[in-house]
Amino acid sequence: MTKKILLARLRRGALWLLGSLTLGVVLVIGLLRFVDPPTSAFMVRDHWQNPDREILHQWVDFEQISPWMPLAVIASEEQRFMTHRGVDTDAMAEAIARYRQGYGLRGASTITQQTAKNLFLWSGRHFTRKALEAGLALGLEALWPKRRIMEVYLNVTEFGEGIFGVEMASRHFFNRSARELTATQAARLAAVLPSPKRFSVRHPSDYLWQRVDWIRNQMVQLGGRAHIRPLIESR
Repeated sequence: MTKKILLARLRRGALWLLGSLTLGVVLVIGLLRFVDPPTSAFMVRDHWQNPDREILHQWVDFEQISPWMPLAVIASEEQRFMTHRGVDTDAMAEAIARYRQGYGLRGASTITQQTAKNLFLWSGRHFTRKALEAGLALGLEALWPKRRIMEVYLNVTEFGEGIFGVEMASRHFFNRSARELTATQAARLAAVLPSPKRFSVRHPSDYLWQRVDWIRNQMVQLGGRAHIRPLIESR
């Protein structure tokens, strides 16, 4: 077998493998549009790192979540969620430029990208993970409506040590269901999302209270619950 033939076969094999992986990912994303994920990559990692600690997680459908909660995370995490298609290209370009200058790769993640990361990937500021995150986010936006993306995000994101999803976070910190969250309580939950292991919902620092106030102001400036009416009314 000549070197040329061997390289051609390797190339065909690599393309077949890539195609098979892509098809598998598309099928999984398509399935999860209708089937609620029982766990996530971040929950699995947390259990592996802390095998003696119980993972607190309970799925709730979108209509069982207070409208203040999606509004709070949009105000806090990404205010263009309702209009973008999964990736903020301007923010990504800026983050990549800073990475090439020697800075750490950070920021630029949309809520859709964070959903993809929480479900399928790992934490860290690596270019490879960011590229996979962006690709998966485009897949989510292509196959899921915005309401489903927000529903999954609120159910798998971490709000504290071993506390995943808005329902368990609401019960753990406020002794009420996610449906009963007030605007300020929703803002408190959203305020810790950049670093849920560092910030405390139950004992907010002065900085966190300032962040809560900022989120509440942004919720008003976005137009209040009217801003997320498309999510509420869609199915």
